[in-house]
Amino acid sequence: MQQTSPAGPSPVLFFDTVNGYQRSAALKGAVDLDLFTAIAEGDESVAALARRCGAAERGVRILCDYLVIAGFLTKRDGRYVLTADSATFLDRRSPAYLGGSLEFLLSPTILESFRDVAAIARKGGTVLPEGGTMAPEHPVWVKFARAMMPVMAGPAEALAALVDREANRPIKVLDVAAGHGVFGIAFARRNRDARVVALDWPNVLEVAKENARAAGVADRFSTVGGSAFDADPGRDYDVILLPNFLHHFDPPTCQRLLRRLRGALKPGGRAATLEFVPDEDRVNPPMAASFALMMLSNTAAGDAYTFRELESMFRDAGFGRSEMHELPNTVQRAVISHT
Repeated sequence: MQQTSPAGPSPVLFFDTVNGYQRSAALKGAVDLDLFTAIAEGDESVAALARRCGAAERGVRILCDYLVIAGFLTKRDGRYVLTADSATFLDRRSPAYLGGSLEFLLSPTILESFRDVAAIARKGGTVLPEGGTMAPEHPVWVKFARAMMPVMAGPAEALAALVDREANRPIKVLDVAAGHGVFGIAFARRNRDARVVALDWPNVLEVAKENARAAGVADRFSTVGGSAFDADPGRDYDVILLPNFLHHFDPPTCQRLLRRLRGALKPGGRAATLEFVPDEDRVNPPMAASFALMMLSNTAAGDAYTFRELESMFRDAGFGRSEMHELPNTVQRAVISHT
């Protein structure tokens, strides 16, 4: 039960939530203006920022003051300074720049899926046409692949280090629903003897192939186009990667896929799953647990599954033990399942 302050109930949470759209809109506007990069490069006054960004001084002042209030900037003597988080994630020159992810996270498809939450709650799933974002070859996944690679680079490296600890022996890896391909690419970058097969829709795989070429691993990176439920992935894999995929489906559908994938593993092979995994109470950790609402709005039957639920799916699909691992610098968790 939510506790009230000693002064009594407050409407602050209500108004903060109702006005939440302003926060995301302000952030997107600042990214569109390249405001954070401008500040990082020394344009810290209203006048300098207005010139640099091609905006009105009044507009820059009000937007920057709002970003100070929101926690993205600080203000000293009329000049704006990036916070440590903004310097890392919102300066376009940073290797960890996340501004590009807004092209997916605030895309019309995603925003439309939240237009009528009462309707999706009544239905128990998305009200978007044709199954929402899970329609075959939906163009939103190309946008996802191009926009989200920087977001997933850290978790991909952490997962590769967790799974391929020796990194000095030949290993064959299948990356299911590969998208940008960064998870398989992380294995290939870590281990020169790793060979990676990426499975996804053909239009999405074009992005993965571009990224593999840029990473210098294209000679050890091949693709299989089609649905993970129908396309032949091949056989004799040491590791099968399932990054951010199972949450799109209900447990019986996941089990059907996992039984199929288990047959593609060598004896002693492993499946490595990356997911938003809430605790059993389903409200902690908050960011992982709240991902369930994203699945309610965008899929017919997906969810944010607890470790116990994931463990049960893998066990019913013929896997042996599963273990959960925390990954550094991410809200997601890894589940390693053994044959």
